[in-house]
Amino acid sequence: MRTRITYEHELGELNRDLKEMAHMVEHAIEQTFVAFEDQDYTLAEDIIKGDRTVNDMERAIESRCLSLILRQQPVAGDLRLVSTALKVVTDLERIGDHASDIAELILRIRAEHAYHIVKHLPTMAAAAGNMVHEAIEAFIGQDLTRAEEIIKKDDEVDTLFNQVKIDVIELLKTSPDQADQGIDLLMVAKYLERIGDHAVNVCEWTQFSKTGALKNVRIM
Repeated sequence: MRTRITYEHELGELNRDLKEMAHMVEHAIEQTFVAFEDQDYTLAEDIIKGDRTVNDMERAIESRCLSLILRQQPVAGDLRLVSTALKVVTDLERIGDHASDIAELILRIRAEHAYHIVKHLPTMAAAAGNMVHEAIEAFIGQDLTRAEEIIKKDDEVDTLFNQVKIDVIELLKTSPDQADQGIDLLMVAKYLERIGDHAVNVCEWTQFSKTGALKNVRIM
């Protein structure tokens, strides 16, 4: 009985760490958009520095998961939970990396009203940020319906990315002196598109955690 209590406690600690890392990443994304719109370069630098903490959290959670597998040999739902954690932390870490990547571009662009130079970029940023928030909430709440809805929203982000590319082409035609900024802003959009992809991954791992199936294929 004592062993089982310890095991349940460790699973609870794993879940707590996952939630903490998820909220750290979500906060980083939110702050990135604030730094971009407000041209807050100090905040952008803080986001870059904070990425190290996210990386440390990823390594700590991976270590906890591997320890649980080796010592406790979980089965069924518990094994899915630990396996999901190993996968989700990778996507969360990549989202954090992309927030840092965007922050670095903010520091490089340093142009007045840069956030609004490309018309559809703010809309895309909001859509990608919403996907991250909803994906994290679906994961924490193990909400399959919410996860399915977020997966469908990736098409919206992809469509906006294509629109941003059109915007940048028009910018290059009409304002060739802003070519460097246009390319950097296109890179921002690419990172946002990848953030949306990782949010989808989090939702798919949420489905796996609950059902044992990934992309409608039964795995466990």
